[in-house]
Amino acid sequence: MIWTAFSTEHLSGTERFDYWEAMVFQAHFRTTMASDHLDDFLASSQALHLGDIQTFAQSYPPMHARRTPAMIRQSDPELCQLWLTVRGEVGLSQSGRHVDICEGDLVLYDSSRPCQAQTAAHDHPDVSSLIVQIPRARLPLHSNTLDRLTLTRIQGQTGIGALFRHHLTDLMNYAPQYEECDAPRLADVTLDLLSTMLAQAARTENLLPPETQQTVLRTRINAFIQQHLTDPDLTPAAIAAAHQISVRYLHRLYQGQATTIADGIRRSRLQHIHRDLADPRLNARSISSIAARWGYPEPTSFSRAFKTLYGTTPRDHRHQTQHPGA
Repeated sequence: MIWTAFSTEHLSGTERFDYWEAMVFQAHFRTTMASDHLDDFLASSQALHLGDIQTFAQSYPPMHARRTPAMIRQSDPELCQLWLTVRGEVGLSQSGRHVDICEGDLVLYDSSRPCQAQTAAHDHPDVSSLIVQIPRARLPLHSNTLDRLTLTRIQGQTGIGALFRHHLTDLMNYAPQYEECDAPRLADVTLDLLSTMLAQAARTENLLPPETQQTVLRTRINAFIQQHLTDPDLTPAAIAAAHQISVRYLHRLYQGQATTIADGIRRSRLQHIHRDLADPRLNARSISSIAARWGYPEPTSFSRAFKTLYGTTPRDHRHQTQHPGA
């Protein structure tokens, strides 16, 4: 099983905090913790295990954490952690640097150096974070570059930071649905996006392997397609122009993928229409208007494409999903 979850909810009193501290030691590395909520430490953690890369979604009351030189000498797994603050604020100190990470921003730190962390919930009952944990050796960046990036705040609202933030959020939102066979591919995409984000922060993107650069470009293109599905003029030529590449190179990027780029656009549009036709809240809207909204203004070609993919007509699908007993 590649997804696990646990909570302190079934415990009471100080058992909750002791259980959380033991979990952190087992899942990450040794730290000492303190909190003003020892008597009622309600916390939860979900973990997605992708080989030697793990991702976590955690929520917990405000607390302090410290990793000392003695702990590092005792055991150091040589891991890097990338933290995304979802709710609250995290303050980190390491190697003479300090940074405060607010909601939506990211920061990198490693297990091989002493570190102190303090979290604040502000107007919320708890702090929420998404974490990527990865062996330092897996990151295709020079050691000096990683040292420079430690405790550098990375904005998660724009550019590759936003792309990685959305990837990590979706990854954990759908974590219970993944199977063992999905792990290698998910790990590769996560590593490529993480490496590119860090390389961009260090201004060394051109030093990444070509395969990594291509994976990230495909991810950017896929996100662009999802954002513009409703545009009937969304074509390979328009996509290539938006990303300043040739149509020929665009098609080459998708060689060896499950579908061509045109097939991917068509399938995504039909999936949205398929979902909308099953939504009773949209009954007042005609089938043709729903199809047109998702980039299919011509009813005949839409009906043909829908039946080819789903084996039924749009009208029959709408009737069957909303009147299952008929």
